[in-house]
Amino acid sequence: MNTNKIVTISVVVIVALITIPTIYKAYQKYEDNLYDTVEKKVIESAEKCYYESICQEEKITLAFLYSHNYLDKVSNPVTKEYYNEESYVERNGNQFKFIIKE
Repeated sequence: MNTNKIVTISVVVIVALITIPTIYKAYQKYEDNLYDTVEKKVIESAEKCYYESICQEEKITLAFLYSHNYLDKVSNPVTKEYYNEESYVERNGNQFKFIIKE
């Protein structure tokens, strides 16, 4: 094997070692941002319902938000499957957290 082939192979390997993890991290960040966007949308709807004194329970289900027109049907942004209507937003004081049921 001559020197040019060894250098070329080495460069290709080094570039692959740098680009593959970078692309993977960028894609993971992209997916995380998609999930965060959907979660914020659901939580904002639950907060609106709570502050309008319609939802006073500790657990506000998606079905309740759908039926009272606070939220349109939401889906997993990656798989495009609709979330279970039994998924809920848990309220603890003024803190809200979206819990997904399978």
